[in-house]
Amino acid sequence: MKISTIRELLDAQVICCEDGLARHVYSACGSDMMSDVLAYVKDQAVLLTGLVNSQVIRTAEMMDMNCIVFVRSKMPTPEMTELAKESGIVLLATKKRMYEACGILYSNGLVGNRVKNG
Repeated sequence: MKISTIRELLDAQVICCEDGLARHVYSACGSDMMSDVLAYVKDQAVLLTGLVNSQVIRTAEMMDMNCIVFVRSKMPTPEMTELAKESGIVLLATKKRMYEACGILYSNGLVGNRVKNG
């Protein structure tokens, strides 16, 4: 799914890296716990979170993520925005709650990562 489609579906505001809206993401992860993101995210994923600190950007960098969506009208700090610009990570913000935002993306074809059993 294109990041521009995510922006439209979530009625999200682009905070930075608008030139990256044409990029594709192949899965999504919704979490405020960056340890879970590190443990379970694979492929090119979009991260949905309500956590607002620089660790979110650092985690997305480590996982080669293209986009972070801040839910519940949360806004990144100027420091976070600068870090995202340096890495080319698109930052979006939506008024929707995480549950609703994840549901909208899932129902429109963006899957979550598969967790292997055992």
